[in-house]
Amino acid sequence: MTDASATAARRPGEPQLAALGLSAPAPDPADASPHSFPGGGRWRTEIPSCEGPEALAVVLKESSRLDVPIHRISQGSGVWMLSDAEITEMVEATAERDIELCLFTGPRGTWDIGGSTRTDSRGGGLRARGHDAVAGCLEDAVRATELGVKCLLVADEGVLWTLHRARAAGIIPADTTLKVSALIGPVNPAAYAVYEQLGGDSINVPSDLTLDHLTEIRRVSAAPMDMYIEAPDDLGGYVRMYEVAELIRRGAPLYLKFGLSKAPGIYPYGAHMRDLTLSTAKERVRRGRLALDLLARHGADGEMAPLGSRLPGKLNRFEIPS
Repeated sequence: MTDASATAARRPGEPQLAALGLSAPAPDPADASPHSFPGGGRWRTEIPSCEGPEALAVVLKESSRLDVPIHRISQGSGVWMLSDAEITEMVEATAERDIELCLFTGPRGTWDIGGSTRTDSRGGGLRARGHDAVAGCLEDAVRATELGVKCLLVADEGVLWTLHRARAAGIIPADTTLKVSALIGPVNPAAYAVYEQLGGDSINVPSDLTLDHLTEIRRVSAAPMDMYIEAPDDLGGYVRMYEVAELIRRGAPLYLKFGLSKAPGIYPYGAHMRDLTLSTAKERVRRGRLALDLLARHGADGEMAPLGSRLPGKLNRFEIPS
């Protein structure tokens, strides 16, 4: 059942609007998600686009300064853009804080030689084009997990299924979590359920889904959902801070992702983009503080999952062929 406090949060401006005769209808309890993370809590936090050890150090320092709790830190350029030493440094730094580190897997269509990705339709987009691209993603997964990475970001349905099978076969550790990228995120409950069945432990939905869309998804799946509270411009640039409490009420269990609009893209990262990457990493943490302050003001900050928690709980999966 839904925690009672999930329906008790104050809406933005509610007392003042009520005094002016502009009260909104009471929230419908039937809209609320009945799901939580295993071990309790309805929301976790994520700082995305943390592209290497130096950016990670900035994020960790700023999160301590601003008292921003972090459950997960993710990177977008990919395992292949980091050396073993850099990955190890990131693994050790996040382990010290009991934060999950998530690195992106392998070759993607938007960066390879496929001409269709340069057309207006974007062709296959981020997906892995051909056998060799899938193989590259698997090699990234094996390398990263051998170095201690416990979460992998995926932008292709075939790669997701392959990594889920690899996890079941012991090729990568059984407790590796697989996160579906916002760049292929599902936009309806049927698609969301398919990603769960394919092995997704955390499924990023586009930030333009309505509140009703989240309720529809929660009627068919309890798989953790990721959502940019502020989306990068290439994902729409949406800023939904004032909806955070309602996004949690409808979408839990939910990762609150603190992105940054009006900032240039930084993938694939290199030292030539150092200053921009470090400054935007710092600002993402500040955006997180602003969103958490809103939650507190609205009385909806009491349902955070324990820090250090990372597993998704029992989920529905397609049967793996023998």
